[in-house]
Amino acid sequence: MYILKTLIMLAIVSWSFVSVSAASEEELITQNLQDGNHFIILRHALAPGTGDPSNFNLTDCTTQRNLSAEGRDQAERIGAFLQSHGIDDARVFTSQWCRCLDTAKLLGFGEVNELPALNSFFRDFEKEESQTRELRDWLGEQDIGAAPLVLVSHQVNITALTGVFPQSGEMVVVERKEDGQLQVAGTIVIR
Repeated sequence: MYILKTLIMLAIVSWSFVSVSAASEEELITQNLQDGNHFIILRHALAPGTGDPSNFNLTDCTTQRNLSAEGRDQAERIGAFLQSHGIDDARVFTSQWCRCLDTAKLLGFGEVNELPALNSFFRDFEKEESQTRELRDWLGEQDIGAAPLVLVSHQVNITALTGVFPQSGEMVVVERKEDGQLQVAGTIVIR
């Protein structure tokens, strides 16, 4: 029993910093993101709670659910992780929600571009289909090979696009196929 408990604790400790699925982090980052066919869609970093307050206003961060101190640290760690894997420059696009904007800025890649197609439709699910189609169309127009592409969005958007239900701060590495179809290559979680 002691050995089993020890093994479980070791597994939890080793998983608590970075969790990778499908391929090694090296393959997902250094090879895939630099081949011109892959991009990252990232759920914003830790922002306690669910949804937004009833007085939500897109232009007023005080009316939104925002990153915690832990979330701000997590966003910086994600940026450092990517940079430590050879991603020194990236084109960053984000939802207009403050928690996504802050996550995108804290990655440390410089210019951050707002992309309304990445905005949450959590309270407005009738927008899911049209907004996901808009994002797919936008992705189809992008020269992904120009520089690694990093998108910062929300769980509902990422799930609609990829089928993955990401944790806060989880990166979903996606391959854009020649026919325009998207395929998940794997996920990485930085805690």
